[in-house]
Amino acid sequence: MTPTKRLFDIAGALFLGVLLALPFGLLLIYLLLREGRPVFYVSERMHAPGRPFLLWKLRTMRVVEADSGVSGGDKADRVTPMGKWLRKYRADEIPQLWNVLKGDMSFVGPRPPLRSYVERFPDIYARVLTARPGVTGLATLHFHRREEQLLRACVTAEQTDEVYVRRCIPRKAHLDEIYSKRRNICTDVKLMVDTVRGVTRRERKGVKVD
Repeated sequence: MTPTKRLFDIAGALFLGVLLALPFGLLLIYLLLREGRPVFYVSERMHAPGRPFLLWKLRTMRVVEADSGVSGGDKADRVTPMGKWLRKYRADEIPQLWNVLKGDMSFVGPRPPLRSYVERFPDIYARVLTARPGVTGLATLHFHRREEQLLRACVTAEQTDEVYVRRCIPRKAHLDEIYSKRRNICTDVKLMVDTVRGVTRRERKGVKVD
């Protein structure tokens, strides 16, 4: 990561943190009263092969004793009504501003993978994670809706894993590698603007965003 990109991330995270402080605080109180504890969902993700970190999100699912793997149709019944709203507007990802400030993530980059996939496909992720993981990115913009469609049709955890490995990881890795070769501040700003436009466009159409 270049010093310019890091400075951009810090400035952006601080600006958004101040801007969203009051509404986010009110949202936390509402979630605590409506959904109960825990309000946050903390998951181990990989900054790079062999370098884990804790990713922060707002909880959108009912808590279970054991949970692993990506979310597919097998977990759909666990998503709370408020969780659907949070996902639609990507409000569940606001806590990742903390990850950006800490340097675990950037605003733009490949979505941070689970340890199990990095260990199963070290060659792929050694290439993908040359760029710092991001809140949004090229693969997020251009493949997410297709990924959601594929995983929504899965009815078991095993099927979700098989579909994700066979049909999602290769396509996302390809897009993430394209980003790694073309990344600069102008590209990052464009991807961030396109992300905001995508959320507002789907809001008008009533389409769910994960």
